[in-house]
Amino acid sequence: MKTLPAGQYIPGHSFLHQLDARTKILCLFLLIATVIGALSLWSYALVLAVIALLILVSRLPVRPAVAPVRGIYRFLLIVFLMNALFFGGEEVLASWGIFQLSREGIRQGFRVVGNVLLILILGNLLTMTTLPTQVTTALESLIKPLKFIGVPTEDVAIIISIAIQFIPTLVEETELIKMAQIARGARFESKKLLERAASFIPLVVPVFISAFRRADELALAMEARGYRNAKNRTRRKKEPLAPHDYCALAVCAFICLVQFLLLRNLV
Repeated sequence: MKTLPAGQYIPGHSFLHQLDARTKILCLFLLIATVIGALSLWSYALVLAVIALLILVSRLPVRPAVAPVRGIYRFLLIVFLMNALFFGGEEVLASWGIFQLSREGIRQGFRVVGNVLLILILGNLLTMTTLPTQVTTALESLIKPLKFIGVPTEDVAIIISIAIQFIPTLVEETELIKMAQIARGARFESKKLLERAASFIPLVVPVFISAFRRADELALAMEARGYRNAKNRTRRKKEPLAPHDYCALAVCAFICLVQFLLLRNLV
């Protein structure tokens, strides 16, 4: 059975689905701050508990919810090695020329990789429980004050929403192209580094071509439907936030405060 690509909206009637998109974006920023502020094991335990609770409340399958974790282990390995070998520290375990492996570097590498994974899962939960149109409207509402300094907030919101919506589509198309290249003899799992690197060239080029083709088709479709400027679009009157939206914001703000005031410096 084909699995859903990461970031694709899954309809539902859970508590997370019913929250206003503006609330979810603000809560995401608060939780990202909570992740970045984590320094101790108790801090990360709090973040993991919150993410587990969010997955439970969203009623989403665990596998799609943590889908961003899969498939990026090479990137995470590079991030870990860059921090472990270049961060520096007093307790040097080994040294090879410009590379220095230290306890502080290893600790920093695990911290950065953990933060990236946790933030990816939180962002994935947002996109899986929120329609792209709702994300656009919410972003436009939240960045509206930037209009006073000349920022075209409507166009920025449209661009961000389209980019978010295209991520799962491009991931799915990348997998299809990869399978086609494997059928033609590409060796993505080769143990030889040069062969593996060379096999990615016929994968990257079609993905870029597909992305530009889809962007061109989208531009033509928008022009055919009379789209000219986001300022001229009609909008439904924004509904005020419901009590459960304020409760969600208060809970996320409380979690962030607990992180920075109580758990940040615990061992």
